[in-house]
Amino acid sequence: MTPKLDYRWHLRAVMAGRGMYATTDLRPLLAERGFQLSQSQVYRLVTERPERLNLRVLMALLDILDCAIEDLIEPVVDAGQSDETSGRRPVAAESRFRSRPTRARVHQE
Repeated sequence: MTPKLDYRWHLRAVMAGRGMYATTDLRPLLAERGFQLSQSQVYRLVTERPERLNLRVLMALLDILDCAIEDLIEPVVDAGQSDETSGRRPVAAESRFRSRPTRARVHQE
């Protein structure tokens, strides 16, 4: 069975890692590169996972944030499909841009 691929969008976390905490910080930087996006478009780009994204806008984001595409887009196997049925090795669930602490796991002996 062919695995169903999905992705995680890490724009907000990457921005935070660069000291950019407001979506309004991004709009003028995009405008400098020729992209006149409305405030609501920039807000959705930062807070939601885009289904479609202009590749030139993506390249501008990479330039603005001085990052690689792997920093913004993390490919994952669809959660509805188990790793055993996909025939592929599991994708690491840990992200280097985790915004919340993880729950501790207690092992009893």
